[in-house]
Amino acid sequence: MQQDAIIIGGGFAGLSAAYILARARRRVTIIDSGTPRNRFAAHSHGVLAHDGKSGGEILAEARAQLAAYPTVTFIEGEALAAEGVIDDFHVRIARQDSIATRRLLLAGGVEDRLPDIPGLKERWGKTVLHCPYCHGYEIGGGPLGVLATHPMSAHQAAVVADWGTVTLFTNGMPEPDEAAFALLERRKVSLQAGLVSAIETGKDNMLRVRLANGRSVEVKALFVGPDLHIRGTIADTLGCALEESAAGKILATDAMKATSIAGVYAAGDIARAFGNITLVSADGVTAGLGLHQSLMFSARS
Repeated sequence: MQQDAIIIGGGFAGLSAAYILARARRRVTIIDSGTPRNRFAAHSHGVLAHDGKSGGEILAEARAQLAAYPTVTFIEGEALAAEGVIDDFHVRIARQDSIATRRLLLAGGVEDRLPDIPGLKERWGKTVLHCPYCHGYEIGGGPLGVLATHPMSAHQAAVVADWGTVTLFTNGMPEPDEAAFALLERRKVSLQAGLVSAIETGKDNMLRVRLANGRSVEVKALFVGPDLHIRGTIADTLGCALEESAAGKILATDAMKATSIAGVYAAGDIARAFGNITLVSADGVTAGLGLHQSLMFSARS
């Protein structure tokens, strides 16, 4: 049976959109690989009424609630390909026949690609972090580091300074311009020049940031702005337009989260430069509303 919508990605954006469509009694299938972006973090913070819960626990509750809606179907696995046009898309899934649908919502998220520095990746989501709003409070102040990875790293260091005493490791990136220097000075951020060669365990569970020149600096946590890469090839195959953001390329969408391809919507990290659980959930709600209204006002409503 043709679906009204297939949602590729069962994270916070995808499930939030599914709620909207399920409550409109639309047939919706959610395809999810079970690898949400925030799976490396033990707890989520700043989420209304869910502070301190793991992201996996919140998602499990949402799936259980959605399962009560009779028009919702879950498929565990990976969407391998999608093709077609509005009102006649087909999505191919591993070890299954393709599924027909009138609309598509791309909510598969992004991959965080970190610099190739020994000791960095294995600490991701624990003491190597991205968002101070998500994890800064729990660190409890003290010496913090920011690893420069892109032109916005100076701004990131200035923000992180509200949670501790910050050192910005320039790591071979161009030095901040005059305005950025002035901002860092106001925020009492110190600069540490030189390439970072390794991240090690220091005393009392501190991180030791090892520099190529032999020096090292100990911090309680290191903040990094990863490069964002859209998961999979479906958006590219469909021809969805991209736009450049400070963190990397994302899908271009309008105010209701429609992409450049008629009938294809996108929500969450795949279609916004910066996000957390609350923001990507709101993105999903907006996409669900836009997609539903597209169905409502089509010739085949």
